[in-house]
Amino acid sequence: MSIPSGTFRLGPDNANLSLRTERAGAAAAAGHDLVIRVSSWDAQLTLGDGQSAELDADGRSLRVVEGTGGMQALDEDDRSNIHETIASDVLTSEQISFRSNRVDARPDGNRLQVEGDLTLVGRTRPIGFELVIDDDGSVSGSAVVKQTDWGIKPYSALFGALKVKDEVLVVLEGQLAPQSR
Repeated sequence: MSIPSGTFRLGPDNANLSLRTERAGAAAAAGHDLVIRVSSWDAQLTLGDGQSAELDADGRSLRVVEGTGGMQALDEDDRSNIHETIASDVLTSEQISFRSNRVDARPDGNRLQVEGDLTLVGRTRPIGFELVIDDDGSVSGSAVVKQTDWGIKPYSALFGALKVKDEVLVVLEGQLAPQSR
């Protein structure tokens, strides 16, 4: 399969952009591993001549969709508190953006190596990841973001006995949609 040429849009209507966190520390059993969905974002992927990838996301739009583990199940108050903590203490309600500076097709024909700059909480740092585009136009990829690389202090509670691991997995899964003119 060869990767299609054109400009494609991805967003909440045809793709999911999620963060997956894991817990650590002596009291890790009390916390939850979370799946957090970004509900307001837009990405553009240009393939063929002048390949590029761009993404903009609203740091206030992260919502917990799943919590596993823990001493008890997450309720709506827990989800609301996590949302507020992310918006006010972790991402400080900042815009998130990614701009590629290199997009290369892999020899196997359906993989792209993407490199560029990710901006979080006002800091820009390089990051790389791989995208896979299947014959049916589905696209998937993931990247590990180490919070401290962007000056973000991973969340902790109970005097540090319960904390979120520094590494957060960012996952994209969706369907390419041609950019409307």
